[in-house]
Amino acid sequence: MRCAVLGSPIAHSLSPVLHRAAYAELGLGWRYDALEMTVEELPGFVAGLGADWRGLSLTMPLKRAVVPLLDTVSDVVGRTGAANTVLRGVDGSLHGHNTDVPGMVAALTERAIASPGSALVLGGGATATSAVVALEEMGCTDITLAVREPRRATEAVDAGTAVQVVELGDRVVSPVGLVVSTIPAVAQSEALHRLVTGAGALFDVIYDPWPTPFARAATSAGVPVLSGLDLLVHQAVLQVELMTGRVPAPLDAMRAAGERALAARAVDTPD
Repeated sequence: MRCAVLGSPIAHSLSPVLHRAAYAELGLGWRYDALEMTVEELPGFVAGLGADWRGLSLTMPLKRAVVPLLDTVSDVVGRTGAANTVLRGVDGSLHGHNTDVPGMVAALTERAIASPGSALVLGGGATATSAVVALEEMGCTDITLAVREPRRATEAVDAGTAVQVVELGDRVVSPVGLVVSTIPAVAQSEALHRLVTGAGALFDVIYDPWPTPFARAATSAGVPVLSGLDLLVHQAVLQVELMTGRVPAPLDAMRAAGERALAARAVDTPD
């Protein structure tokens, strides 16, 4: 069977490393590729999936673009408007899931951040929307969404019931229990570091390059940090379970494979 991760750019993705590690551990001779895919190319590709395809992982900028192409979607996809996982049925039907939300909950719970009283989410895209839903599922009732253009954060706002929107950098946000950053490392300016250095914890969904400027600032301030690898591994575990039907997926083997791959990249591109 075939599976793949689609997105643009996609060359940096660790998803093939994680899924292939899972297949090896489970004794499956499946294939998993990384395919460069634009929003414009997506409909034709999805329509052409053959019987040898079982599943797709979606990353930027496809998580929302794929939803209109699906036959059914999960409740979480319906709430977030974003699918990061597509399963192809034997009849060719396409079914959308969102493993980012439960993946975030699992990653935070693993690090004993099970109920942040207040949270600041940076960014307004599909991953930020999933973060809002995940935080509400964990009982967080004080969520602030900081975005550069508030008018573009409607999906994230609609997904939550207790979300306050501010302009990123517009004002000082009071210290919160958790900061979830979904903004690129290049946008993590020194002027914004104050948002993470006073937090109870930082969850930066970036995993490459790592550490990000936010992660460095938080670590220097003694703030616990979760990386994008934490999210990637936990959401990938759920994807593997959905695609293969094998439960549980080999979390430890997948995490170890991801850590080795990132370590190898750090050696190849030293500071």
